[in-house]
Amino acid sequence: MNALFLAYAYLRYHWARSAVLVVVAALILFVPAATQILLSTSERALVARGEATPLVLGARGSELDLTMSALYFSDERPDPIRMSQVEAIWDSGLAMPLPLHTAFSSGGFRIVGTTLDYFGFRDLEVAQGRGLTLLGEAVIGAEVAQALDKGVGDALVSAPENLFDLDGVYPLEMPIVGVLAPTNTPDDNAIFVDIKTAWVIQGIGHGHEDVVTAADIASGTDALANAAVVQYQRITPENIESFHFHGSQDDFPASSVIVVPNDTRSGTILKGRYLDPESPTQLVEPAGVIRGLVDRIFRIKTLLDVVTAIIAVAALAAIGLAVFLSYRLRAGEIATAVKLGARRGMVLRLLAAETVTLLFVAGGFAMAGAVVVSRNAESWVGFLLALGS
Repeated sequence: MNALFLAYAYLRYHWARSAVLVVVAALILFVPAATQILLSTSERALVARGEATPLVLGARGSELDLTMSALYFSDERPDPIRMSQVEAIWDSGLAMPLPLHTAFSSGGFRIVGTTLDYFGFRDLEVAQGRGLTLLGEAVIGAEVAQALDKGVGDALVSAPENLFDLDGVYPLEMPIVGVLAPTNTPDDNAIFVDIKTAWVIQGIGHGHEDVVTAADIASGTDALANAAVVQYQRITPENIESFHFHGSQDDFPASSVIVVPNDTRSGTILKGRYLDPESPTQLVEPAGVIRGLVDRIFRIKTLLDVVTAIIAVAALAAIGLAVFLSYRLRAGEIATAVKLGARRGMVLRLLAAETVTLLFVAGGFAMAGAVVVSRNAESWVGFLLALGS
């Protein structure tokens, strides 16, 4: 106890040097622990999203691009498929298809056109307002609401994917009717609309308003544009009846389709129907694709662990050197203590008590930081995954 008291008194007197040693030691202990927590949480989040999505149907090409687009609404733009492919899955009676249209964005967030079944599939709950009921309405994720500072009653305006994608694309003002509860998934960073609303943005569907009104006819005014139409920029109760779609819905586009088989046997049968390499579509298992991606990523983790270990050893050596030099500078103090009757064992216990006290305090700070990271890891990882996509 005397050694601990003397050690505490010495460290408090030399508080600046003690604080530097504590901070350095705490960082050495905290960084590897925090890195492992975040990497483990990232791995679980990636794999969980993939395992929760049985199958994804899309245009033949990169399986990774298709998976990232369907699961994380990323910037990858796989070729669209026709809605006839969705109807084929419905008609098979083997699975439930959830079409996704992710070609547009608003305020930097992806507009996801889908069906109401998607909300049940992902267990999404409306925290404010209500769900989608009418053409043109939008329900936004929790992160979208926070980032754009918007909520129920506000509106969003769609934007084309790029400046060279303007043909047939009209900005659509979409009233926000609901805000989803946070899920720590990419759904928090999405703007959900009915897939027909996405087709309206693409120009496949639109509404019209007669340029020649009843008042014009009554007044005898002859408008030169009596055969013209005006494109609506917002769908309202007054004009919603005039909205219609040109062509067959079987030919309308979808970016991808989440396929939820009725059972394992149904999923196996469906996968067998899309094995032909000459087919324009492919059916992929997101869990396998994501697992392959994670394996490649975490190969880099091994290198990162080695680098972290080397840095930790170097930092510990630096701390050891600082402590050793401190003891050398205190040689006069130690000699005085010996002359006053302190045994060498007592001196060693005093020095050990100082070192242990420093490491104990540093360990406490490192543990506190690791707890903070652990409690917020899911939300941070979800935000980073959405940001990266």
